[in-house]
Amino acid sequence: MDTEELKRRTKRFGVDVIALIRDLPPEVTAGHIGHQLVKSSTAVGANYRASCRAKSKADFVSKMGTVEEETDESLYWLEVLVDSHIVTANSIGRGSVRNFVCKGG
Repeated sequence: MDTEELKRRTKRFGVDVIALIRDLPPEVTAGHIGHQLVKSSTAVGANYRASCRAKSKADFVSKMGTVEEETDESLYWLEVLVDSHIVTANSIGRGSVRNFVCKGG
């Protein structure tokens, strides 16, 4: 997979999570989790793009570490949504989000 493909996929993941969040029930807990999830999921693509502009190998490794952290945090919030019965695993229907949850990030 090349750089442009990964840019496209990480952006698609953020957009798909936004669509999922729009469908969350209007309750305080869902709103809080949704807020956390939108921040981490959109940060995946933003930080990946930043890593593509790294000034050194060390800078790249550092930035990719942030991508990994944001990805793991996104998985955590998706698991919380499912485990707290706010959504079902089957209701996470958009392609990149479903693939992310089923493959564990």
